[in-house]
Amino acid sequence: MKRIGILHGAGYTGGELIRLVTGHPYCELSLVTSRSFSGKPLSDAHPSLAGTSDLQFADPAQADARDLDAVLIAAEHGQGAHAVLLLLRADFAGAVVDLSADFRFQDPTAYPRWFGFDHPAPALLQRFVYGLPEVRAPYPEGTTMVANPGCFATALSLALWPLARADWRVRVSVTALTGASGSGAKPKPTTHYPTRDGNVRAYKIFQHQHQPEVEAVLGDGVDVDFVPVSGPWTRGIWGTAHVDVPEDVDASDLGAAFEAAYGEAPLVRVWPEQLPELRYAVGTPFFDVGWMISGRHAVIGFAIDNLLKGAASQAIQNLNLLLDLPETAGLIPERQTREAIEV
Repeated sequence: MKRIGILHGAGYTGGELIRLVTGHPYCELSLVTSRSFSGKPLSDAHPSLAGTSDLQFADPAQADARDLDAVLIAAEHGQGAHAVLLLLRADFAGAVVDLSADFRFQDPTAYPRWFGFDHPAPALLQRFVYGLPEVRAPYPEGTTMVANPGCFATALSLALWPLARADWRVRVSVTALTGASGSGAKPKPTTHYPTRDGNVRAYKIFQHQHQPEVEAVLGDGVDVDFVPVSGPWTRGIWGTAHVDVPEDVDASDLGAAFEAAYGEAPLVRVWPEQLPELRYAVGTPFFDVGWMISGRHAVIGFAIDNLLKGAASQAIQNLNLLLDLPETAGLIPERQTREAIEV
């Protein structure tokens, strides 16, 4: 069993990480930290986890992670880098999956521009690999540190990667709606129920901080105009991408592009000639994607759970890859082999 720690685990994503690691067949949860809940049971922050673990939250400043095989960092943006620095100063030598935005870009100038802070550890940026498994895995040999992608970045990148992979030069207009949990557990005016319920609101039009992640994944051939929207629900992202495909592309070519990209991807579910619904993705570790095409105009629809495939379950997927475990371990039931059935 691999010993796993979760740093800053009191938020929504932290709760999902605790649940996933606790149920993982090859891992055991050994440490969870939180400044505000230090010394308290995990269920004080996550009541749904009552009865699943005897652990208490540890103080991040006093926690000893040296005997752990890996840590998952669920800190706020700007704090993930400080958590990594503390680990390295304490001679931690295990694997790291950082769910903050702090290591998603190797150019330090991206952080003041998109996140409003100067990176505290620019020398570490080159040690992290951008962890979008369906696009970037297998990771380079010796990789021990992965930057988990953002939720919108995961959704848009996976929806459009087959076009980039096919080397089509296209412009795409994306509108995607996200639930209130995407803003984190700390209350904000935009997540206040009377403001959010029965309402949709566009924000950060063409300026969302996940846009440069998408551009880095797709390269120069796919230009993306992105309108993020607050949706009147708690969790999940659903969106559409409109694209005029090249003149020599038809429905079979588009289907072939998605098959080539995701035919072997265990956590991508393809919906040919239809657009997926949000409700089937919520609560699952899957990315759902489908399309419809009329003439040269295609609409690509996509759905994910922002707290799972957009955050926690993708982090477990990356953890499995770093620890040389089955990629879907702890995420979908392991299939029994014929030998196991016969025994």
